[in-house]
Amino acid sequence: MLGSFIAALVTALSLLVVDLIIPGVRIDTFVAALIAAVAIGVVNGLIRPVLQILSLPLTLITFGLFSIVVNGLCFWLASLFVPGFSVSGPLAFLLGPIVLSFASTFLNRYLGERRPGLMGTETSELQDGV
Repeated sequence: MLGSFIAALVTALSLLVVDLIIPGVRIDTFVAALIAAVAIGVVNGLIRPVLQILSLPLTLITFGLFSIVVNGLCFWLASLFVPGFSVSGPLAFLLGPIVLSFASTFLNRYLGERRPGLMGTETSELQDGV
């Protein structure tokens, strides 16, 4: 439960970074970013697998590049459900999810190094073989 909440917080902070970097992505408040993070998680969990299967021929033909379009579509779709979060324009559609991924990865690694127990990366003595 705590891990899911922290993941949503990291994604919300990453969305705020995307808002600063990518023109066309607009997030009004931190609460909207938090709700958008949950919406992105739901869309990526429920709709994205179906889109990936349906677009598999195009993804194979384009050597995987069409997956960027699928990610953008999911990003945009999540923005439809959240007031205060909007994605407009092809630059935001394509680059928003890429910057979101980089920002989330950076924040997850940063928090994992600073607070090992916070991100679920703690190790027990049994795992270390001691």
